[in-house]
Amino acid sequence: MISFLLSIGALLLGYFTYGKLMERIFGVDKDRETPAVRLRDDVDFMTLPTWKVFLIQFLNIAGLGPIFGAIAGAMFGPAAFLWIVLGSIFAGAVHDYFSGMLSIRHDGLSISEVVGIYLGPTAKQFMRLFSVVLLIFVGTVFLVGPAKIIDGMTGNIWNVWIWVAIILVYYVLSTLLPIDKLISKLYPIFGVAMLLMAIGLVIALFFGDYNIPELIPANLRNMTSDPEATPLFPILFITIACGAISGFHATQSPLMARCMKNETLGRKIFYGTMVTEGIVALIWAAAAMTFFGNVEGLNGAMIANNNNAAWAANEISLNMLGQIGGVLALLGIVAAPITSGDTAFRSARLILSDIFKSNQKKIVNRLLISLPLFVIAFVLTQIDFGIIWRYFAWSNQTLAMIVLWTITAYLIYENKAYWVTLLPAIFMTMVCSTYILIAPEGFQLPNDISYIGGTLITLTITIAFWVYTAQKKKVFVGV
Repeated sequence: MISFLLSIGALLLGYFTYGKLMERIFGVDKDRETPAVRLRDDVDFMTLPTWKVFLIQFLNIAGLGPIFGAIAGAMFGPAAFLWIVLGSIFAGAVHDYFSGMLSIRHDGLSISEVVGIYLGPTAKQFMRLFSVVLLIFVGTVFLVGPAKIIDGMTGNIWNVWIWVAIILVYYVLSTLLPIDKLISKLYPIFGVAMLLMAIGLVIALFFGDYNIPELIPANLRNMTSDPEATPLFPILFITIACGAISGFHATQSPLMARCMKNETLGRKIFYGTMVTEGIVALIWAAAAMTFFGNVEGLNGAMIANNNNAAWAANEISLNMLGQIGGVLALLGIVAAPITSGDTAFRSARLILSDIFKSNQKKIVNRLLISLPLFVIAFVLTQIDFGIIWRYFAWSNQTLAMIVLWTITAYLIYENKAYWVTLLPAIFMTMVCSTYILIAPEGFQLPNDISYIGGTLITLTITIAFWVYTAQKKKVFVGV
């Protein structure tokens, strides 16, 4: 319990200290007009109350990540706590803050366009394709996933495809309607429910007969059932994404960059929501490690239920929170992925509108861009859910890696403290390159060869980055 409390305290301290440092490095301008004011169109660009922007951003980035990812990551043991804390403070929140603030400085542009400004046209074209594909994956995963959860919770009274159709109709509406018509009205309710569920779990952990394992040297090891098949590095760092660092967040930040009324709110909206998500992930990881007796019990239960994190989340909620937990589980575990799925499609629409310079004030323009996205997503629902999720997990962290390199380039061009993103960029490059070499959905190479290959790939990318930025800095004009 002591390590758990210290971990939460470290996240809060990180917000007030390291978050403040990031704000100082970026150099916020309280007198500079934001895109929400300067480019207001009453569809995507408009000022919203800060508390709404916070909750929308929180739900946009959270989804099932800090729940399902934390449960799966808890199978590794207390090492998951360490990654959530360090990842959130020094990687995830930094990634989210700078990606959001750079979008604000560039008229609310999507992340693919921001990448193009700092890493060049080739990177921009790659990121356009990569981010749209990732968002379609997210939309598909969060279309089928919630439908299956609702179908299970309702005793299979309807076919799962009926729930898919209902969720898809909601996605269409939330993607096309102005952001203040549906999203800004529903998200605060769902956000409060998700936070209340997390608070309820903390109370249950404190007053129930639970023993949270401590962060001691003996516990900082791979505690999965088959450590050779699931090495802690890099599997843990892909498994826990949204609770530590996630590239998906960079696709969501421009949505709120178009709704913020002042740059000074950036630390609260971007850095703060990531820290909040980290706390939620810590709570779920702790609950998973203790509800099933211990980490070994969690591993046994997950294996017996086909590593079904949705089942585990439902069991934890209902048993630790009772009937109230059932209601909160329905709102939190179901609403969380839906609120990420709808904004995934909305983000994809905005990226495509940026690419094709399409004015989104007219609903017919929004429909023309969005319709193909929904058709593709529906087709992808016919593919095995597990396959889509595995490729999403890797591509998600790869996107985070690219965004970190982009921010590093910006900081270099502006003669600012680039080390704050250079170090996590190098680390995430090692994670992503090693994972694709070692994973079943990748090249399935032996562990030692994968580590060597990952190191060589990381060195190559780092050297190429330095050569490129050294050349471009001579002609780059800061914004």
